[in-house]
Amino acid sequence: MSQILIIGSANADHVMKFEYLPGAGQTLMSREYRLEQGGKGANQAVACARLAKPGSRIDFICHLGQDSVGDDMRQNWIKDGISTEGISQITGLNTGTAMIFIGDDGENTIGVAAGANASLSPHDLENHTELFASAQYLLIQLETPAATVAKALQLAKKRGIITVLNPAPATALGNDCLKWVDIITPNETEAEALSGVEINDAEDAQMAAQLLHQQGVGIVVITLGSRGAYISSTDFMGLVPAINLQAIDTVAAGDTFNGALVVGLSEGMSIAAAVGFANAASAITVTRQGAQRAIPYRHELL
Repeated sequence: MSQILIIGSANADHVMKFEYLPGAGQTLMSREYRLEQGGKGANQAVACARLAKPGSRIDFICHLGQDSVGDDMRQNWIKDGISTEGISQITGLNTGTAMIFIGDDGENTIGVAAGANASLSPHDLENHTELFASAQYLLIQLETPAATVAKALQLAKKRGIITVLNPAPATALGNDCLKWVDIITPNETEAEALSGVEINDAEDAQMAAQLLHQQGVGIVVITLGSRGAYISSTDFMGLVPAINLQAIDTVAAGDTFNGALVVGLSEGMSIAAAVGFANAASAITVTRQGAQRAIPYRHELL
């Protein structure tokens, strides 16, 4: 069965909905406000837990605040089947916070206050060597300190773990980091930040992927929203079309895709089949409001 380790962020998402997203200097009255549980790491951990087959082990290394929000998150993750050994609540810090604005077209803008996420250090990872020892796949993002991300990738590679980097939020990464990445999953914006290539079509995606291969990445999967995902690998090169449903909220779509992708690969699917599985899962997510509560369970994909 799958043994997946996720390292990353957990945030309390304060969500406001508008007819359209406000521009610079513009104030709009929100149509709706709600508090959600989110954060890229936590969303991806929940996606893995809900989409994996029974008996799989899903571990999540993260830092929460010593607050009621952190308490609630931890309890909900236990219900989803996420192991708790890697989850720490840090005295004196707040759980991370995100402010999310959503337009009627489903698009969003997000601002994040890291809170306890910023305290997850390379040294903290050394306290969880047993989780690395049992993992087959590592899934990690960029909402925790860069030094911690680099350390996690190093530790994983030394143990033969397949490393999957979702390079979000978009930022430039050095060659030293990418050489430890087996699979990278940027969206169009993130792929441009990493490669310098503006992504407008599959040809652009192929060019960006080749530049990432040159930096040491084995498999590149560039998500292209409603168009699907472009894969560049030795086994498959080309676009896997999206399953297009009516989107009302895209907040956790990318995180669902990443979690589902790793679940599929851990179960022996080919890269193309795993991307198809991930497309199906993320398609359901965008039809629902919220972050973690929008992520589907495996039986909903069948």
